Amino acid sequence: MSPESFRLFAQKVSQITGNAKTFLLAAILIAAWMITGPIFNFSDTWQLVINTSTTIITFLMVFIIQNTQNRDARATQLKLDELIRATRTARNIMVDLENLDDKNLEKVTDEFHKIYQKELDHRKTNKTNSTNRVVQEEQGG
Repeated sequence: MSPESFRLFAQKVSQITGNAKTFLLAAILIAAWMITGPIFNFSDTWQLVINTSTTIITFLMVFIIQNTQNRDARATQLKLDELIRATRTARNIMVDLENLDDKNLEKVTDEFHKIYQKELDHRKTNKTNSTNRVVQEEQGG
């Protein structure tokens, strides 16, 4: 199977399995399996059917889901990279951020936390100053 064929297959399977009708169908199948338990005297074969089926489906779906998530994450990252690249004040180092090692990624995280904290402090200061001005104006001063 070519990468393109797998991509199309994974995309289609994700669309089919990710909707309410498919979930309802799966729930009905499980209910039918449970109902047939007494008919088959809850035999080992009866249990093996559901265990084997769900194991195979789960195993295959892991690859489908991972493929779909990888594509979505890559597309999102490229969109963000384009926004960063197009913004004059943005730092271009952010474009390749996902490829930094953990130590450098932690440094950038700390830097953004500091920026965020400064912004919060700035807003609190401005809010306090604005409130003081309103109070002074109301008091005629």
